[in-house]
Amino acid sequence: MVGMLCMLTLHLANGGNHMADTGIHVFRVLLGPKLYRDIEIASAKHLYDLAAAIVRAFEFDLDHAFGFYSKLTGSVYDSPVKYELFVDMGESEGGARSVKKTRIAEAFPATGAKMTFLFDYGDEWLFRVELIGQNQKQAGVKYPRQIKAAGKAPEQYPDLDE
Repeated sequence: MVGMLCMLTLHLANGGNHMADTGIHVFRVLLGPKLYRDIEIASAKHLYDLAAAIVRAFEFDLDHAFGFYSKLTGSVYDSPVKYELFVDMGESEGGARSVKKTRIAEAFPATGAKMTFLFDYGDEWLFRVELIGQNQKQAGVKYPRQIKAAGKAPEQYPDLDE
């Protein structure tokens, strides 16, 4: 009984989610119905790492502020749950949380969880991020990794003269 109690205590001390330590989250990130990327990333990583993986999957540069928002339609700024890089820069208002301190497993606790990823508040690239699966890490695999791509990624900075 004492052994079980110790295991439970250790489990809870580690956030109560063993999957976060040994697991991966599988995301579908959409810019449109036929334009998406599927990405695997370690569950214990932070939202900042997920943002970097998304931006890289769409061949963008990680050169702008961003946030994750619970609202999927309408003004994402009114989201009841939001995580913003501005918090980490000491510039946030309105109850947002950190992208550098929040683990992916905390923000996306269950398959089917969805958020809007807003990248570049000037151009407002809006990505729909959905957790489509959770798996165990595979030995020898480097995460994050893109496992599927549909559609051609748009140019981050299209030449407006053409």
